[in-house]
Amino acid sequence: MAHHLTTSYTKDALDLFRYYKRLGERAIEQCPDEGLFATLDAESNSIAIIVKHMAGNMRSRWTDFLTTDGKSPIGTVTPNSKTRRATEPS
Repeated sequence: MAHHLTTSYTKDALDLFRYYKRLGERAIEQCPDEGLFATLDAESNSIAIIVKHMAGNMRSRWTDFLTTDGKSPIGTVTPNSKTRRATEPS
């Protein structure tokens, strides 16, 4: 898909965000449910964990971004958060 930039930064940023969101959704749709939680080895994360971490990071970075440094407690990683399954609450 070719990206057509406009004179509106906000519109371009939203369009690009939606494009990558849909790209990710379509990729995940191709994976069977059990594959979302599979890991290659003890050192790797599952697709579900990676998506959960990315969502938390984006929520943290874009919450109050005009008044804070982008490091909110939402995205804080604790020792247990790396081993918790994606279906468990944060």
